[in-house]
Amino acid sequence: MPHVLVARPTRWLHRLPLPLTATATVLLLLVPALWLHRHPRPQAQGLERVLAASALLQSFTADPRRPVPGLWRQRLGAEPARRLWLLQRGNWWQFWGRHGDGGLYLVLPAASFKAAGLSPPAAALRVDDLRVLAPSPLAAQILKEPLALKQRQPRGLERRCVTKLQGPQAVYWTDSALGQMLGPLSSLMQSFQQGCMELGSQGGALLWQGEATGTPGALSVAPPPTGASPESFRPLATDRLLEVRGDQLDLLLQDLLNRQMVREPLASRYGIADRELALLRRTPFLLRLRPLPKGPFLAGLELQLAVGDQRRAWAALLPPLRKALIDQGLMESNNPQIRSAGSPLLLPTSTWERDDGTVVGGWRWVTPADSPVPQLLFFLGPEPSISPQSSPWPDARSPRGARFVLQARPLGLARLGLLPGDLPLLVRRARELTVVGGSGGGADKPADSTSLRGSLRLGTQAR
Repeated sequence: MPHVLVARPTRWLHRLPLPLTATATVLLLLVPALWLHRHPRPQAQGLERVLAASALLQSFTADPRRPVPGLWRQRLGAEPARRLWLLQRGNWWQFWGRHGDGGLYLVLPAASFKAAGLSPPAAALRVDDLRVLAPSPLAAQILKEPLALKQRQPRGLERRCVTKLQGPQAVYWTDSALGQMLGPLSSLMQSFQQGCMELGSQGGALLWQGEATGTPGALSVAPPPTGASPESFRPLATDRLLEVRGDQLDLLLQDLLNRQMVREPLASRYGIADRELALLRRTPFLLRLRPLPKGPFLAGLELQLAVGDQRRAWAALLPPLRKALIDQGLMESNNPQIRSAGSPLLLPTSTWERDDGTVVGGWRWVTPADSPVPQLLFFLGPEPSISPQSSPWPDARSPRGARFVLQARPLGLARLGLLPGDLPLLVRRARELTVVGGSGGGADKPADSTSLRGSLRLGTQAR
C-alpha cells in the first residue's frame, strides 16, 4: 500500500480564518481515512477461521519468477493458475483439515481472482477476504460446516501464530498433525502439541524460530526466545544417530507417565509408584541412539541420568527392577558394585542376557570427566563403550539458555527404517537436524509455551 502522508499544520494554516482552518483540518484527517477505507491493506482476516479448521497450515510468498506450484495447477487448471500466479504478489496458504484425510486445501486472497479477471471455481469457499479451494466437492462440503461456525477469537499462542502466518514463510501445527507425522513417537512430544514457526534459509540449511505448547488453546504470553543458536552446537558425533539432552526427564515421559495403563505395571512389577515417578520426572537426562554395524540390533539406546544427590533413591529403584527382569526369564551376567564418591553407598551395576547369550541391556554408574558425581546409565542392546566426555547436560541454567537440545541424523535414521514414514521428505533426506528449546518464566511460575529454534542441513556429506 502506498504511504499516506498526513501533513502537520504549518504557519500558513494558522493564518487562515477559523472556518477555513477547521475545514482544512477535517480534510487532512478524512482524506487518508477515506483512502484507507476504499483501498484497505489485505490482512487475511479469514486466516483466523482457517487456522481454527486446520491441522497443519503453511504460508508462502508468491514469486512469479518461479514455476507455478503444482497445487495451484491441480486446484485451478493450468491456464488459470498461470494467470493468477503472474499477478500474485502477496501470501498464499495450504492446509490439511482436522476432519481427517481430506486432502490438501489451497487458500488465496479473494481479490486475486478479480485482479486476474477470473471467477473462482464453483466449489471454492469464501472465508472473509480469502478463497479456500478444496481438493473435491466432498472435501469442500466437509469443511463448510466448521468454517461457518462462530469461532472464538484466537488468543495466546494462536493469536501469535496468525501473525506469523501473515509473514512470508511460516507453519502452524496441531496435535492431530503431529500424531499423523510421528505416529507412536508423538507421545514423546507432549510438550509440543501445538505451535508455529517462521522459516528461513541460510546457505545449505533451513532455519526456523517459533514456539510450541503442550496445552493447546492456553492463554499464554510469548516465551522469550532462547539465546542458544543451533549453529552454536558441535555437529553430532559420527557414531550417533540421535542425541537429546534435557533438564528433566518429564520432557520425554510426560504423556507416558500420565497414562494409567503405564503407571499400573510400573508400580506393580517394578515398584515405581508416585514418589519414584516424581524422581524420574525431574532428573536431567541425555538420550543417545548409536548405529550397530552387526548383531541382532540395528541400534543401541542409552539413557544417562544426572541423578545428583539422589543417588541413594535411584539405587533403591534397581533391586525391584532386577527381580522383575529375572522373573521375565533374563539372566544376569555381571553384577559388580562401585562405591559412591564421598560416601559408603554401594552402587550396583548389571548386564542382562537372553538364554542364547545375547546381551539385551543393563545399567552402569559412570563418572564424567568434569564431575566427581556418578551418573546412572541405562542401555538397551549390547553394552556401550563408556566415554567420560559424554556427560549429560546437567543444569537448566546452562549459559546456552535452553531446556533441551535435540540433534539427529535423519538420513541415517531413515536408512535403518527408524523414522516415521509420514515425515516430510525434506526432513527424511536431511543429513543433520538440530532443535533447541527454551522456556520463559521462572521456577515459581513456569511458562505455558516453549520457545524453539532449529536448523535442518541438507545433503548427504558429513559436515
